[in-house]
Amino acid sequence: MTSSGRRAARARLPLLLVPFVLALGACAPRATDPGRAVATTDVSAVTYYPSQTGLSWSYLPEGAALDSSAYSLTVQGATLFGDQAAVAFRFVGRGADQTSYRQFRPDGQYLLGFTKPGVVVSLTPGWREYPQPDSLKAGLQWSGESSLQVVQDGKVVQSGVVRYRYTVLEQRPVVLTGGERLNVWVINRQIDGESGGVFPAASQELWFAPYLGEVRTPEGLLQVARSYRR
Repeated sequence: MTSSGRRAARARLPLLLVPFVLALGACAPRATDPGRAVATTDVSAVTYYPSQTGLSWSYLPEGAALDSSAYSLTVQGATLFGDQAAVAFRFVGRGADQTSYRQFRPDGQYLLGFTKPGVVVSLTPGWREYPQPDSLKAGLQWSGESSLQVVQDGKVVQSGVVRYRYTVLEQRPVVLTGGERLNVWVINRQIDGESGGVFPAASQELWFAPYLGEVRTPEGLLQVARSYRR
């Protein structure tokens, strides 16, 4: 080979190495996601008052933009509230963090109390939030009273008696975000007594749909999504 031929071959050598280097890069090991420790619960059926572990709902204030931060309500499952068996519901979002404890009996749904960081609120006897399943109808009323106790950092800081009354006003067709159409029960809730700001001493309206939960909460939050279809 002439000297000019050797120089041409050396000039081509870097170009010949490029595909080889790229091929080696393609074979280099890549970092893989090791996965995460998670636990899920399959829900095969939902009850009239939905309380199955793993169910969740998303809520937004009425009139809020759909891309704004939503609240989340999740059924955490069976637990104890004091010495009573209960089902825990955790509500978080926008700085809120509250876990409510409920019992589901043949004659309805009862609220035993709730916790916030450093605070425990208990109701004795449990507050009847809803009557016997399948009994809702226009004009139906139920009421009661509960002793309220607020414990903060292990000390009782408030106690009193809270009275409540619910009245079913009507059944109304509504269209949810995304176009879902369903019928809801429109219910008025009134609270008075020595709640000391724990509960609003006011008249509020909520919407309930069987098997789907509260479509509108007493605080004016609208259900915009849930983890299941029915």
